[in-house]
Amino acid sequence: MNASAFVVGPQSGAGAPALIELAHALGFAKVAPFGTRPAAEKQAMTTPLVFFFFAAVGNLRSLKPTAEAIRQSRSSAIRFAPMIYFARKPDLDIIRGCIRMGFDDVIAVPFGEGVNERIMRQVGHMQVYYETEHYFGPDRRDRNATRQEAVSSAAGEYRRYEIVRSAEKGIDVLHDDFQVVV
Repeated sequence: MNASAFVVGPQSGAGAPALIELAHALGFAKVAPFGTRPAAEKQAMTTPLVFFFFAAVGNLRSLKPTAEAIRQSRSSAIRFAPMIYFARKPDLDIIRGCIRMGFDDVIAVPFGEGVNERIMRQVGHMQVYYETEHYFGPDRRDRNATRQEAVSSAAGEYRRYEIVRSAEKGIDVLHDDFQVVV
Protein backbone atom coordinates (compact mmCIF):
# COMPACT_ATOMS: atom_id res chain seq x y z
CA MET A 1 0.00 0.00 0.00
CA ASN A 2 1.35 3.43 -0.92
CA ALA A 3 0.81 4.76 2.60
CA SER A 4 2.94 5.56 5.62
CA ALA A 5 2.34 4.78 9.26
CA PHE A 6 3.81 6.90 12.01
CA VAL A 7 3.67 5.34 15.46
CA VAL A 8 3.09 7.77 18.32
CA GLY A 9 3.98 6.85 21.87
CA PRO A 10 6.84 5.63 24.01
CA GLN A 11 9.17 3.39 22.03
CA SER A 12 10.04 1.44 25.16
CA GLY A 13 7.64 -1.25 26.31
CA ALA A 14 5.46 -3.38 24.09
CA GLY A 15 2.96 -0.86 22.64
CA ALA A 16 4.81 1.13 19.98
CA PRO A 17 7.07 -1.72 18.81
CA ALA A 18 3.99 -3.93 18.39
CA LEU A 19 2.31 -1.22 16.28
CA ILE A 20 5.43 -0.87 14.13
CA GLU A 21 5.38 -4.63 13.59
CA LEU A 22 1.64 -4.51 12.81
CA ALA A 23 2.08 -1.72 10.23
CA HIS A 24 4.87 -3.68 8.51
CA ALA A 25 2.68 -6.80 8.44
CA LEU A 26 -0.20 -4.81 6.90
CA GLY A 27 2.07 -3.67 4.06
CA PHE A 28 2.59 0.01 4.75
CA ALA A 29 5.29 1.39 2.44
CA LYS A 30 6.99 3.38 5.20
CA VAL A 31 6.76 2.76 8.94
CA ALA A 32 8.52 4.91 11.52
CA PRO A 33 8.18 6.31 15.01
CA PHE A 34 6.59 9.75 14.93
CA GLY A 35 9.16 12.48 15.38
CA THR A 36 7.88 15.85 14.23
CA ARG A 37 4.99 17.20 12.22
CA PRO A 38 7.34 18.69 9.56
CA ALA A 39 8.87 15.23 9.04
CA ALA A 40 5.37 13.77 8.57
CA GLU A 41 4.50 16.58 6.12
CA LYS A 42 7.65 15.79 4.15
CA GLN A 43 6.79 12.08 4.10
CA ALA A 44 3.32 12.91 2.71
CA MET A 45 5.05 14.16 -0.46
CA THR A 46 6.40 10.63 -1.03
CA THR A 47 3.50 8.53 0.21
CA PRO A 48 0.32 10.59 -0.22
CA LEU A 49 -1.59 8.82 2.54
CA VAL A 50 -0.26 8.99 6.09
CA PHE A 51 -1.69 7.19 9.12
CA PHE A 52 -0.94 7.92 12.76
CA PHE A 53 -1.08 4.91 15.08
CA PHE A 54 -1.12 5.91 18.75
CA ALA A 55 0.13 3.34 21.26
CA ALA A 56 -1.74 2.97 24.53
CA VAL A 57 -0.47 5.24 27.28
CA GLY A 58 -1.21 5.52 30.99
CA ASN A 59 -2.36 9.14 30.69
CA LEU A 60 -4.42 9.77 27.55
CA ARG A 61 -4.10 13.56 27.99
CA SER A 62 -0.36 13.21 27.30
CA LEU A 63 -1.27 12.57 23.64
CA LYS A 64 -3.28 15.79 23.27
CA PRO A 65 -0.37 18.01 22.13
CA THR A 66 0.56 15.53 19.38
CA ALA A 67 -3.06 15.07 18.27
CA GLU A 68 -3.52 18.86 18.16
CA ALA A 69 -0.30 19.33 16.20
CA ILE A 70 -1.51 16.83 13.60
CA ARG A 71 -5.01 18.34 13.36
CA GLN A 72 -3.58 21.89 13.11
CA SER A 73 -1.19 21.16 10.24
CA ARG A 74 -1.43 23.41 7.19
CA SER A 75 -1.00 20.30 5.05
CA SER A 76 -4.35 18.62 4.38
CA ALA A 77 -2.45 15.33 3.99
CA ILE A 78 -1.56 15.52 7.68
CA ARG A 79 -4.53 17.49 9.02
CA PHE A 80 -7.06 14.95 7.70
CA ALA A 81 -4.81 11.91 8.21
CA PRO A 82 -6.38 8.98 10.06
CA MET A 83 -5.48 8.95 13.75
CA ILE A 84 -6.11 5.58 15.40
CA TYR A 85 -5.62 4.83 19.07
CA PHE A 86 -4.76 1.25 20.05
CA ALA A 87 -6.13 0.74 23.56
CA ARG A 88 -5.07 -1.98 25.97
CA LYS A 89 -8.75 -2.72 26.66
CA PRO A 90 -12.12 -1.28 25.65
CA ASP A 91 -12.83 1.57 28.02
CA LEU A 92 -15.58 4.17 27.62
CA ASP A 93 -13.51 7.00 29.15
CA ILE A 94 -10.65 6.31 26.73
CA ILE A 95 -13.03 6.23 23.76
CA ARG A 96 -14.65 9.52 24.82
CA GLY A 97 -11.23 11.12 25.34
CA CYS A 98 -10.08 10.01 21.90
CA ILE A 99 -13.28 11.35 20.32
CA ARG A 100 -12.74 14.74 21.98
CA MET A 101 -9.21 14.85 20.53
CA GLY A 102 -10.45 14.10 17.00
CA PHE A 103 -9.34 10.49 16.64
CA ASP A 104 -10.85 8.51 13.78
CA ASP A 105 -11.00 5.17 15.58
CA VAL A 106 -10.10 3.32 18.77
CA ILE A 107 -9.08 -0.32 18.44
CA ALA A 108 -8.71 -2.46 21.54
CA VAL A 109 -6.35 -5.41 21.90
CA PRO A 110 -6.26 -8.17 20.99
CA PHE A 111 -6.21 -6.77 17.47
CA GLY A 112 -7.24 -10.02 15.78
CA GLU A 113 -7.96 -10.52 12.12
CA GLY A 114 -10.37 -7.58 11.82
CA VAL A 115 -7.71 -4.94 12.43
CA ASN A 116 -6.89 -4.53 8.73
CA GLU A 117 -10.58 -4.03 7.94
CA ARG A 118 -10.90 -1.42 10.71
CA ILE A 119 -7.87 0.47 9.39
CA MET A 120 -9.07 0.30 5.79
CA ARG A 121 -12.43 1.84 6.78
CA GLN A 122 -10.50 5.11 6.73
CA VAL A 123 -9.85 4.85 2.99
CA GLY A 124 -11.97 5.01 -0.14
CA HIS A 125 -15.23 6.64 0.91
CA MET A 126 -16.49 10.11 1.73
CA GLN A 127 -16.15 11.21 5.33
CA VAL A 128 -17.38 14.33 7.10
CA TYR A 129 -15.19 16.36 9.44
CA TYR A 130 -16.19 19.30 11.58
CA GLU A 131 -14.09 22.17 12.86
CA THR A 132 -15.32 24.33 15.74
CA GLU A 133 -13.53 26.50 18.25
CA HIS A 134 -12.82 23.44 20.43
CA TYR A 135 -12.97 20.45 18.08
CA PHE A 136 -11.54 19.25 14.80
CA GLY A 137 -12.22 15.73 13.64
CA PRO A 138 -14.73 13.27 12.25
CA ASP A 139 -18.47 13.85 12.50
CA ARG A 140 -19.50 12.25 15.79
CA ARG A 141 -23.09 13.43 15.95
CA ASP A 142 -26.02 11.08 16.25
CA ARG A 143 -26.16 9.25 12.93
CA ASN A 144 -29.96 8.85 13.20
CA ALA A 145 -30.73 12.58 13.38
CA THR A 146 -31.53 14.43 10.21
CA ARG A 147 -28.92 16.93 9.08
CA GLN A 148 -31.20 19.85 10.00
CA GLU A 149 -31.88 18.50 13.51
CA ALA A 150 -28.16 17.98 14.14
CA VAL A 151 -27.15 21.40 12.82
CA SER A 152 -29.90 23.21 14.71
CA SER A 153 -28.68 21.69 17.98
CA ALA A 154 -25.32 23.43 17.55
CA ALA A 155 -24.69 27.15 17.98
CA GLY A 156 -21.81 29.28 16.77
CA GLU A 157 -19.44 29.05 13.84
CA TYR A 158 -18.21 25.81 12.34
CA ARG A 159 -16.69 24.43 9.18
CA ARG A 160 -17.89 21.24 7.59
CA TYR A 161 -15.54 19.30 5.34
CA GLU A 162 -16.24 16.35 3.10
CA ILE A 163 -13.09 14.36 2.36
CA VAL A 164 -12.01 11.17 0.64
CA ARG A 165 -8.74 9.41 1.42
CA SER A 166 -6.94 7.19 -1.09
CA ALA A 167 -3.51 5.59 -1.19
CA GLU A 168 -3.00 6.92 -4.73
CA LYS A 169 -4.04 10.57 -4.27
CA GLY A 170 -3.92 11.10 -0.52
CA ILE A 171 -6.57 13.45 0.86
CA ASP A 172 -9.12 15.00 -1.46
CA VAL A 173 -11.22 17.75 0.15
CA LEU A 174 -14.50 17.61 -1.77
CA HIS A 175 -16.33 20.39 0.12
CA ASP A 176 -15.32 23.03 2.63
CA ASP A 177 -18.36 24.90 3.99
CA PHE A 178 -18.28 27.63 6.65
CA GLN A 179 -21.51 27.99 8.64
CA VAL A 180 -22.85 30.25 11.35
CA VAL A 181 -25.69 28.93 13.49
CA VAL A 182 -27.58 31.34 15.72
